[in-house]
Amino acid sequence: MTTQTICILGGTGFVGRHLAARLAKDGHRLKVLTRHRERHRDLLVLPRLILAEADAHDAKVLAAELDGCDAAVNLIGILNERGRDGRGFYQAHVELPRKLAQACRETGVRRVLHMSALNADAAYGRSHYLRTKGEGENIMHAAHDLRVTSFRPSIIFGVGDSFFNRFARLLKVTPYWFPLAAAGARLQPVHVGDVVEAFARVLAREGTVGKRLELCGPKVYSLEELVEYTAATLGLRRSVLALGDGMSRLQARLLEHLPGKPFSWDNYLTLQQDSVCHTGFPEELDITPAAVEDIVPGYLTR
Repeated sequence: MTTQTICILGGTGFVGRHLAARLAKDGHRLKVLTRHRERHRDLLVLPRLILAEADAHDAKVLAAELDGCDAAVNLIGILNERGRDGRGFYQAHVELPRKLAQACRETGVRRVLHMSALNADAAYGRSHYLRTKGEGENIMHAAHDLRVTSFRPSIIFGVGDSFFNRFARLLKVTPYWFPLAAAGARLQPVHVGDVVEAFARVLAREGTVGKRLELCGPKVYSLEELVEYTAATLGLRRSVLALGDGMSRLQARLLEHLPGKPFSWDNYLTLQQDSVCHTGFPEELDITPAAVEDIVPGYLTR
């Protein structure tokens, strides 16, 4: 395998940390961009990693940091924004990919791996999140002078995730009844280890250029089933109260005003589309995805 210098945008986040560790095993030289270097100095334990304090949204700064790199990985994304007009989603999911594509052209970086999302669709996505993810993905693939592969995962789980861990925290502070919006939404969670393995293998495989790869785990669950599984794994006696559509809408409107937005109107809209893959894990990657039941108890009960 050829050693490369890879610039990772979003490398300090949940997936980014796992990916940096995985790519370091292959001997790649890594540059992780962050606005707050001191907060993430623990990443420096990884060999050949440079932690650069830089604003990836600044086009000139981005080009300067990409100079000398062989490939770029874009993991930047948000599930909620501070406001409710879609501007935050647009900045993160559309404006940044546009700046990245231009910076890659200017610096000669041709290989780009882009994190999108299952159901991302610029025209028909039901939420700001899905529409802007779709638009950003299209921007990257429209850059025909770049060798782009994008990834469309369902819910990603693993150590440090914001899915099972979030529900675990909520379940611990909730009395017996746990009201759940969009309980019937269907999801196909994929392990972060399988996601980063896909990124690592794609780097060395030119046959994936131009592809939009769907990444899902081996089993489909309802959101209600996953919350019930979380409670059972923690040994908590909770009864999930599946809310109807009207009450789900009300819960979304109320909770999006709380600190941290535990649930928002845009989240509700995203859950109106099943996050389920049309096929199995991409055959060309030769990865057998891990099951929720084999991984989650190992970190949720710690």
